[in-house]
Amino acid sequence: MTLDQLKRKTPAKITGFSCDNKALETRLREIGFAEGDNIEALHFGLFNRNPISVRLNGAIIALRRADASAITLELIERSANPIDINMARDSRVA
Repeated sequence: MTLDQLKRKTPAKITGFSCDNKALETRLREIGFAEGDNIEALHFGLFNRNPISVRLNGAIIALRRADASAITLELIERSANPIDINMARDSRVA
């Protein structure tokens, strides 16, 4: 899956870049996109879903849909119960 295909408010993790244009990959890395980073699509523009607004490591970034198509992702499963997350976190501390 690529970032331009991500549904709104769906958490994902960046797995890499799928573009032949090394200049684009370098520019995306300079902005802050890197493998392993968590990302979430916040908003899509009205015209052809362009631009895309995303939350990347707490920062909000807008980018063109064509640029977003170069970022590959894997979805992060959300826990159905937020208490489960806290319990898992507490069990790692002990």
